[in-house]
Amino acid sequence: MSSNIAARSSKALHIAMYPWFALGHLTAFVHFSNKLAERGHRVSFFLPKKTQSKFEPFNLHPDLITFIPITVPHVDGLPTGTETTTDVPFPLHPLLMTAMDLTEHVIEDHLRILNPHFIFFDFTHWLPELSRKHGIKSVHFCIISPATIGYMLSPERKLESLTAADLMQPPPSFPPSSIKLRAHEARGMCAVTVKQFGSNISFQERNIYSLSQCDAIAFKACREMEGPYSDYIEDQFDKPVILAGPIVPEPPNSVLEEKIAKMLDSFKAETLVFCAFGSECILKKDQFQELVLGLELTSLPFFAVLKPPIGAETIESALPEGFEERVKGRGLVYTGWVQQQLILRHPSVGCFVTHCGSGSLSEGMVNKCQLVLLPNVGDQIINARVVGGDLKVGVEVKKGEEDGLFTRHGVCEAVKAVMDDDSEVGKLVRANHAKWREFLLGKELENSYVDGFVHRLHELLE
Repeated sequence: MSSNIAARSSKALHIAMYPWFALGHLTAFVHFSNKLAERGHRVSFFLPKKTQSKFEPFNLHPDLITFIPITVPHVDGLPTGTETTTDVPFPLHPLLMTAMDLTEHVIEDHLRILNPHFIFFDFTHWLPELSRKHGIKSVHFCIISPATIGYMLSPERKLESLTAADLMQPPPSFPPSSIKLRAHEARGMCAVTVKQFGSNISFQERNIYSLSQCDAIAFKACREMEGPYSDYIEDQFDKPVILAGPIVPEPPNSVLEEKIAKMLDSFKAETLVFCAFGSECILKKDQFQELVLGLELTSLPFFAVLKPPIGAETIESALPEGFEERVKGRGLVYTGWVQQQLILRHPSVGCFVTHCGSGSLSEGMVNKCQLVLLPNVGDQIINARVVGGDLKVGVEVKKGEEDGLFTRHGVCEAVKAVMDDDSEVGKLVRANHAKWREFLLGKELENSYVDGFVHRLHELLE
C-alpha cells in the first residue's frame, strides 16, 4: 500500500450500500465500492442472494468489500425467484420495488449490527429516516445524471400536477443547455414519473422524498461536464451535492469468452459496429427489425446484443426474412449477457450503438469506438442530449417528432456519420471524443475526485 493511501486508511470509513435491484445500478455501486476500498475504506454491500455470483469478478478488494446476500421477499404477481429487473418485464418493476421495500426490517437489523458511518442508497426512500434513527448518515448515490434530476425533479416544477407540456420546457432557472424533449419523449417521461412505483407511492414522490431527506446527494459525474447542473441541484434541494468523478470502471477479473473473442478477432481494426441496449430494453418488433436492417445497410461488420422484441420468444424468429443469410460472416445478432467492457476494448470495435444508459456511456466514452446514440426511455434521453448536444461526442439517431420511431436509414446515416473519414460531423465528434477520453482517463482526475469525495464524507461526520 502506498504511503498516501496508508495515510488515508488511518481514517478509514465503513460504508454500507443498498442500490436498486437493477444490474446497471448494482454495477455502478460496485465500481465505486472498488474506488473506496482502494483507499482502505470498508464496504458492506447488500445485494440479492443469487445475483452475488455475477458480481464476484467485479469485487477487486474482497478483503474490504463484503457482499451481504438479501432474500427478495415474495410479492403477489412477482414470479418466484425474481431478484433483479432483468428477471421481469418493465411493467413488473414496481412489484420488485415493493419487494425491496419489504426488506426494511432486515436491512435495519443488519445496520444495527454493522453500525457503518454511512449508507449509500438510491430508490429505498425509507433509508434516510431509518439510518438517522441509528446515527448513520445517508447519501443518495444517484447513478442518474445531475442533468436528468435537475430537469425532471426540480422543486421549481409543480410536481403534484406535472404534465407532458410542462416537460417540454426546462424549469425556470435551469442552466442553459442542449436538453430539449420532443413531444413523444415528454409524454413518456411524464407517464413514468407519475406512475406508482412500489406500494402507494409514485416514482416521482419516492425520488423527491429520497433527495429531500438524505444527508447528502452524490453523483457519478464530474464538474467539467455537469458542473452547472450539480450547482443547480445543490441550490434547489439546499444540501451538499458531492461529485464522485467519472468513476472509470476497472476491467473485470475475466477474459473475453472464446467464441466472441474469435469472432471479433476476424475483423479489421476499428471496423466493427457493436450495438448493445442493456439488460432491460425490449424493442417493439418493427423497431427491432429497423435497427438490424439499419446495421445491415451500413455494409460494415456488426455484433448486436439485443433482447427478443415484444411478442417474440427468440431472436431468430424476429429477424427479417433472409437477413441471416445476407449478413452471414459479417453480422451477428445475439441475446444474453456479454462482457461489454471487454468487447468495447477490443481493437476491431470502431462504433458503439448505445441506448445511452449512464454505465454504457461511461464505458463508451473511455474507449476509442465512436458513439451512436439511440435512447429508449427516461434518463437515457437526457443523457443523449448532454453527450450529443452539450459535449458533441456522439451522433443521435433521428426519430419522428410525434411517434418517436426511427428507421433503418436513420440508423445507417448515424453510423456512417461517425465512421466515414470524410464526414464533417464525424471529424467533430471524433476530435471531441478523443479530447474527453484523454481527460477521463487521466489518473490524477479520478484520484482527485475520489479523494475529494472521501474528504467531504469526513466533513459530514464532523
